[in-house]
Amino acid sequence: MDSHTDSSQRFLFDEADVRGESVRISAALDQMLANQSYSPTLRTLLGEFAAAAVLISNNLKYTGRITLQARSEQAVSLVMVECSSERHIRGIAQGDLAAEATNPITLLAGGQLVLTVERDAGQRYQGIIALDQGTLAEALERYFSQSEQLGTRFWLTSDGQHSAGLMLQQLPEQIAAGDLRNEQWNTLCILTDTLQPAELMGLTSEELLFKLYHEETVTLYPAAPILFKCRCSRERSADAIALLPEAEREEIIAEQGDITMTCEFCGEIYRFGREVLPSSSAGKTLH
Repeated sequence: MDSHTDSSQRFLFDEADVRGESVRISAALDQMLANQSYSPTLRTLLGEFAAAAVLISNNLKYTGRITLQARSEQAVSLVMVECSSERHIRGIAQGDLAAEATNPITLLAGGQLVLTVERDAGQRYQGIIALDQGTLAEALERYFSQSEQLGTRFWLTSDGQHSAGLMLQQLPEQIAAGDLRNEQWNTLCILTDTLQPAELMGLTSEELLFKLYHEETVTLYPAAPILFKCRCSRERSADAIALLPEAEREEIIAEQGDITMTCEFCGEIYRFGREVLPSSSAGKTLH
C-alpha cells in the first residue's frame, strides 16, 4: 500500500460534466474495527460501508457528518458507519458478530438502508431505501436515482483489512447536452465497470485513472486524509447518565461504587462517582 492509503481524492473530467472520488482505507479501518471481534464477513461489510460513507461525505458543502446505517431483523441487526466533513470515521455492528455469508449484504436481507445528513448547525436530512439489492453499491445507486437528479454510480470493495471505493457522479449541464451528455456518461460507466476489486484496492489513484480513462483528460486533486476518530466524551456520557432515574443512579453507586460508561465505537471507559447523584445526596449537581 502506498502513502495515499487512508485518503480520498477527487477528480474531474475536463471535457464531460462528470466528477469522481477515489477512496482507500487501511489503518483507519483497522482502528474502527479493533473494538469488537467481528467475523471476516462483517469486517468486509463494515469496510464497504466505510468506503461508501467517505465517498458520500465528500458531497458535504458544510461542516457536519453523514451516517450510513442499515437495520434488519436478521442475525445482524445493525451496521452503521459515520463520516464527518473532515473525513473522520467510526462505525459498529450489532447482533451476531460471528455471522458469516458468501455475499456480505445478505446479512442484512430484508432490512432498510438509512442515509442521514446532519449539519453541525442542527439541520438534519434523512432518506430510506429497502435493502433488496445484490450489493451495497447497487442499493446506494438506487437511493441516489430516487433522491437526486444527477446520475451516480458506486464501486466498492473490502477484504476486511483494507477497503476502497470509487464514485462517479454527473454534474449539472455545462459542457455537453442531450445525446452527447448521455453518451459521455454511459462511456465512463462502461469503462469503470471493467475495474476488478484487486485493482480498486491495490492501484494508486493515479494508476487507477490512467488504467480506466487514459483516453480522457482528467484533473486529479490532492489527496485528503481519512482518520478514525470517535466523538464520544465524558460530557456526552454524563448527559446519558443524567437520563437515568435518580433511584437507579443511587442504587448503582451503592452497589458498585461508581457508574461506568463504555463507548461502543472506540472502547473508551468513563467512570463517574457520587457527583452524578442528586444534590441532596452528593452536594452538587452535574451540568
